[in-house]
Order: sequence, then C-alpha cells, then structure tokens
Amino acid sequence: MSIFVPNFKFKKQMEVVAAIIQKGCRYFATQRGHGEWKGWWDFPGGKIEAGETPEIALKREIKEELDVEISINGFLATIDMDYPKFHLKIHYYLCSLHKGEPKLLEAENARWLLLDELGELKWLPADKAIIERLEARRGNAVIL
Repeated sequence: MSIFVPNFKFKKQMEVVAAIIQKGCRYFATQRGHGEWKGWWDFPGGKIEAGETPEIALKREIKEELDVEISINGFLATIDMDYPKFHLKIHYYLCSLHKGEPKLLEAENARWLLLDELGELKWLPADKAIIERLEARRGNAVIL
C-alpha cells in the first residue's frame, strides 16, 4: 500500500529503503549526524543502487551503516513525499537482527524505543508518516 503526496514533477527524484528493526517490543531509531537534516531521527536505510532490488539494497545499507545482518520479515508500505529540495519514494520493511548488534558507523545516536515512545523524537517527515502506520496496526503487530 502506498501513501501518495503529489507535486514532485520537477524535483530531483530519490528512491530509498528503510528498515524498521524490531527487537521484542522495541524499534531501532537512528539520529542523523550530518547534512541538512542533522539531529533528526529516522529508520536506518539508504539509496537503492542500479541493479539492486529493494531488499538487497536494504541489507547492504544496514550492513554499511550498522555492521549487522538483518532478516527482512515483511514489507510495510511505500511512501511518496515531497521534501523542499527533492521528491522521495521510500520503501519500508519490517526487520529483525539476524547477526550482530548495531554499531553506529554513520549515525550520531541511536535508541531502542517502545511504540508509545516513538512520538517523543523529532522524526524526518516520511518516517513520521510511517510511525502513524505502525501505531494504526498496533493490535496486529507481531513481536519478533
């Protein structure tokens, strides 16, 4: 299922993936350590490279950013969103840790948060939208 926000005709287009890593009842969030959105929180992930499937890109990005291997347990949603300088298409996957514990190789900070705690952080706009989706499926959540 996609959430569509129009008006991206003339902007730079970016397609990325993000891992919603769950451990028990907690979700893993990272705080950006660089760029225009420094200090904002997001779910880890990154760009899909040429020739990659979203799933392969996600596993590669998480290995590069956190030095862990993940299991992809299911697709959650795709969100299209306009940012001031680009249009973002982001594919969210529910994941769990397969091997290792996260090490912050790119992020400034990280936290494991309960669903009710997610709203306490300053999230990037697309991630804020997916948190609403997570909250809406609260009763149907599977604990990994």
